[in-house]
Amino acid sequence: MQNKTRMNVYFDPDLLKKVEALALRRNISKSAVIEAAVASFLSADASERLEAVFARRMDRIGRQIDGVDEDIAIVGETLSLFIRFWLTITPPLPDSAQASARAKGAERFEGFLQTLGRRLATGDRFLKELSRDVASSK
Repeated sequence: MQNKTRMNVYFDPDLLKKVEALALRRNISKSAVIEAAVASFLSADASERLEAVFARRMDRIGRQIDGVDEDIAIVGETLSLFIRFWLTITPPLPDSAQASARAKGAERFEGFLQTLGRRLATGDRFLKELSRDVASSK
């Protein structure tokens, strides 16, 4: 028999139930389950595996961020071009038409915000819809 030292530890009740269930399934003691788990946690192989998992996740997150950066740059450029185009072709209104134009603009903007809120709440995205339409027309 190996020389072992007794240690008292505290477990969350749900975790202890899992340890007990595993010990029953494998027909080993709870101490053996805990000892194997701690040994695995402290082994160099476990830390290398954990580091490899984190590295893969970080690489994937980095690629996703690069994609988001590109998407944001495209959206920014698109918005800038639209504003420039709109300002170039939109003639100024006479003073007599400005009040009604402001009222109509407020009404349209409210409709825009409601539509935007609905689309964001449902997860529908115009750019995804547009991409699907373009892809299906090819």
